[in-house]
Amino acid sequence: MESLVIHFSSFLVIFPIGITRLISCLSLYLKNPSHYRSKSWYFSESRWKSFDFYILLIGLPISSVFIFSLFLVISGHPSYKFAFLQQSLVILFFWVLLILIFLKESYKLALIPENFLYVYAGVAFLIECMMTGEAVVGYGEAMYGWLGGLGFVCAACCLFLSIRPSAFFAEFLLCFGMILKGTWVLQVGLSLYTDTFLFSGCERLPFDVANGRNFIKCELDEYKYRSEALVNLMFIGHVIVVLIISFLLSGLLSHFHNRKSFQSSGQLLAGFDAENSVVRPVTEFELD
Repeated sequence: MESLVIHFSSFLVIFPIGITRLISCLSLYLKNPSHYRSKSWYFSESRWKSFDFYILLIGLPISSVFIFSLFLVISGHPSYKFAFLQQSLVILFFWVLLILIFLKESYKLALIPENFLYVYAGVAFLIECMMTGEAVVGYGEAMYGWLGGLGFVCAACCLFLSIRPSAFFAEFLLCFGMILKGTWVLQVGLSLYTDTFLFSGCERLPFDVANGRNFIKCELDEYKYRSEALVNLMFIGHVIVVLIISFLLSGLLSHFHNRKSFQSSGQLLAGFDAENSVVRPVTEFELD
């Protein structure tokens, strides 16, 4: 139950960040593609509109303390308990990143350059990759394998953006990876920690105290291979859905931007014509 809550909470954090970041970077890119530069966080002009940042700034340490309390309270194999400690530390790493962004934006600290923030974010994603799915056996290994791969993609994008902040494709891939990571972490939680979404022919065994692992056992090898194939198929489905969402958002933002630009240019042309139109006086010969 604790793992399901953690996965659902991760979805509530990662998915909205990916969506809002994608919208913000697309809006900034459409304004002036040649002068586009990625940002560690896209703040709105009004501070109150960036409430999501401040919610995370307050909520992440609370989540870290809560998961750390699970590490202290839950009894079981040390490796099982240590998984909660790892998750708490990962959240703490990202909270420090938010603090650095807050200090940079609030006090305009030149000591915290933008590329350093991207390097730090890349390292945090890599640390998360190394701590993903170590205590799961069965088709859950494949699910956590995809989750770790998404973390690696996000880390690579952050490290690349630290070198080339004008690379829009890296920013788009980072947003895409975060959205996909959010949907997939929810899928992992539902598929591994609820009986409703278990694959046919497989069952989740009680926690192995001796080995400190969660086992998902399939009755036959046929069920095992089928479950692994279904995991890959589900991941492809998530990729397609997130691609559709990303392209729809891109199309809508591009449409609104072009419409706004057309209206602005129309108003400018109307004003220009009004200022430059000269009313020629009517002469006496023309009256005759």
